[in-house]
Amino acid sequence: MVPVPEDLPEMEYRYLGRSGLQVSAISLGGWLTYGGHVENENTFACMKAAYDAGINFFDCAEGYAGGESERIMGEAIRKFGWKRNDLIYWGQANGERAQSTTSVSPASVSSKAPTWLSNGSNSTIILLGNLRMDCRRNRLSAHATAQRLNLIAPIMEQPQYNLLARQKVEGEFLPLYNEFGLGLTTFSPLKFGFLTGKYNAGIPSDSRLGTSQDAFATRTKARTGDDSWKEDIAAVEKLMPVAEKLGISMANLAMSLGLEE
Repeated sequence: MVPVPEDLPEMEYRYLGRSGLQVSAISLGGWLTYGGHVENENTFACMKAAYDAGINFFDCAEGYAGGESERIMGEAIRKFGWKRNDLIYWGQANGERAQSTTSVSPASVSSKAPTWLSNGSNSTIILLGNLRMDCRRNRLSAHATAQRLNLIAPIMEQPQYNLLARQKVEGEFLPLYNEFGLGLTTFSPLKFGFLTGKYNAGIPSDSRLGTSQDAFATRTKARTGDDSWKEDIAAVEKLMPVAEKLGISMANLAMSLGLEE
């Protein structure tokens, strides 16, 4: 197993919106990685290292690697015997993005609960999400409906947030934080690896994009050389002197945005 560095700072924990639930400031997600791209033993090692570093928030979905990501991450939970109060599991009922779910109706979401439980998350607090609700209008509608029916309104959102994608978190959703106490569990702080600089000269053959057969990776590779790709790379190249001046890696610079309070 991968040991946690002795000089690693203590993990910070933050409240998830107004829910009263405390989660680690950094989470570990299984998209594009576990259940396919990374071998099982390496998945176990990554999850154990994350847990030992204080991470208690794990993100997965039934659509990741056709369900294999959930299965192998659940197997890690069982393997290490982590307890109910140790973890928060973020599972997504994300409709058309999933391999096996064609609806995000209450009946459909309820039918997936046994699957999440059987994948090992019965030892965790489970948060369910719906990635279709990804705009401010949908959020306002959901809160209004919950208030009218005396239900619990959504407590969190999971938008992409990084140095190359800031508009939704810092603009569109801004009024929702104070009005509804919306919590954030953002994803892709490294912009799928772009912000490390490793794709500046193209896609390395041994990189995740270079080896993954995932549909998203395939679509991303198809962007190589187009205008949006060039814009991302140009922005990364402008940021590299900033990281160098600060004496930190590009990955550290990118991660610092999401860790700001």
